[in-house]
Amino acid sequence: GQVAIDPATGDRAPDDVAAQTGQIMANVGAILGDIGLGVPDVVKTTIFLANMADCPIVNEVYGKRFEGDPPARATVEVAALPGGFLVEIEVVASR
Repeated sequence: GQVAIDPATGDRAPDDVAAQTGQIMANVGAILGDIGLGVPDVVKTTIFLANMADCPIVNEVYGKRFEGDPPARATVEVAALPGGFLVEIEVVASR
């Protein structure tokens, strides 16, 4: 899964779920591009949240990346995420 670390600088996104989700989605887009895939190739995501109350905020940021026909998705609340992150997103993509 991806957490909110800027790969260019190694800096973590602020402790704000919208900022962290945005960084994660940027990371996912870059990783997919590096292997010749794109957002339309994503077939499933799993979102791990430290607080389920953040789900509407995550949905707003996530929805901007997956417009139209979004992939299958599961969202789960966890007791904690590594590094104290607020959100982690796992992506499965296929041609």
